[in-house]
Amino acid sequence: MIILISILVYFAILFGISRLTSKKADNSTFYRANRRAPWYMVAFGMIGASISGVTFVSVPGMVLTSQMTYLQMCLGFIVGYLVIAFVLLPLYYRLNVTTIYTYLGQRLGARSYLTGASFFLLSKMTGAAVRFYVVCIILQQFVFTPAGIPFAVNVVVMVMLIWLYTRRGGIGTLVFTDSFQTLCLFTALFLIILSVIDQIHLSVSEAITAIANSEMSRIFVFDDWVSPHNFWKQFLSGVFVAIGMTGLDQDMMQKNLTCKTLRDAQKDMCTYGMAFVPANLLFLALGILLTMVLGTGLKGDELLPAYIQSGSGLSTLSSHLLPLFFTIGIVAASFSSADSALTSLTTCFCVDIRQQPYNEKLRKKTHIAMCGFFMLFILVFRQLNSTSLIDAIYILASYTYGPLLGLFIFGLFTKRQPNDRLVPYICIASPLLCYALDMAVQSLWNYHFGYELLMLNGLLTFMGLYFTRKNPN
Repeated sequence: MIILISILVYFAILFGISRLTSKKADNSTFYRANRRAPWYMVAFGMIGASISGVTFVSVPGMVLTSQMTYLQMCLGFIVGYLVIAFVLLPLYYRLNVTTIYTYLGQRLGARSYLTGASFFLLSKMTGAAVRFYVVCIILQQFVFTPAGIPFAVNVVVMVMLIWLYTRRGGIGTLVFTDSFQTLCLFTALFLIILSVIDQIHLSVSEAITAIANSEMSRIFVFDDWVSPHNFWKQFLSGVFVAIGMTGLDQDMMQKNLTCKTLRDAQKDMCTYGMAFVPANLLFLALGILLTMVLGTGLKGDELLPAYIQSGSGLSTLSSHLLPLFFTIGIVAASFSSADSALTSLTTCFCVDIRQQPYNEKLRKKTHIAMCGFFMLFILVFRQLNSTSLIDAIYILASYTYGPLLGLFIFGLFTKRQPNDRLVPYICIASPLLCYALDMAVQSLWNYHFGYELLMLNGLLTFMGLYFTRKNPN
């Protein structure tokens, strides 16, 4: 009951923020927050939006299979965010775009524009559905199943709550609700970490020492080129994942484009980028602490939920409060990514696909329709998922963001025009060829592509565009 009451209070606060920020809201507020958002609020909110419920559940468990090597990828993210701040953001602000795919239309052609926007719609819908799937599972376990409510009803209720507090203010509301949700996320994380430290009877300094001395604290892998955890594979993948999943992602860029000036947007991006390493370090440290309590016999995604559910060795008060902290943390992380995803999907469809940015009636209908598709994707993923959630997201991103990466690189680093008529076919063929190559390499050399799939996919798209380009007159 305490969890349900806390969630109701949590949503009451979100609706209160929505009411305050959506007064006199119009399409400009929904799409760009009238370009008045404080950069520090945007940066803080983006941390929570990028972490998501998947990070909350999966990253602590990654120590069981890959130690702390995920931080190598996070270091690559920093370089990627710098590229975004000083290469992509100046371009977007100079063009004064509402959606970043407008650039593709101006530089490459109408079909390239629609292809880029379509791949974003597919990428964001699938990725956001995976992320939101986490919060639905947790709430089902702790709230809905005890009440006898089926999973499908859970999904419908959660998605409709997002629609209710974003339907008017859009991105103008999310700048503030995401900041509140990021605060809740990290408060929950710190309280869980302190609970685990207390349970193993260590001080904070002793816990830090224990983490550093753990065999799971290895970060860098330079001695094994075949390993998917090799430093250069992880680091370079991190650079391109950051560029693809943030710099070429309307969802994340839409928030940056709410800042008043380019300089504010660059400060926002650099601050957010630098915060990503310590944030993930906390999650990985929590994973090592959890293995000290539960051992190493669980699967990665099961580690933190198992600790919360067991209540082993906890006081009566802690055993009741931990599920509350965990649930609020998951809800905050998942909603801060799902709400902006639905807003950006609506923006992309209205502005890029239908090209009617000022049609408020269309925007409202599209927002509802996107919620419906979102529910459907979550239910489908529940039936199909058979891998680690964090890996599932990056695998999906590798196949869907790769063509976007290839399109933008071709536009930015060549002066030639592609054969715009062939662009949709190239962008569809590249992921299929990438998948075929991955299967062939596994069969012939027993090597499995990891996060570097994104780079390979982008390269194949770029090569297709380059070799079919128009000849200069």
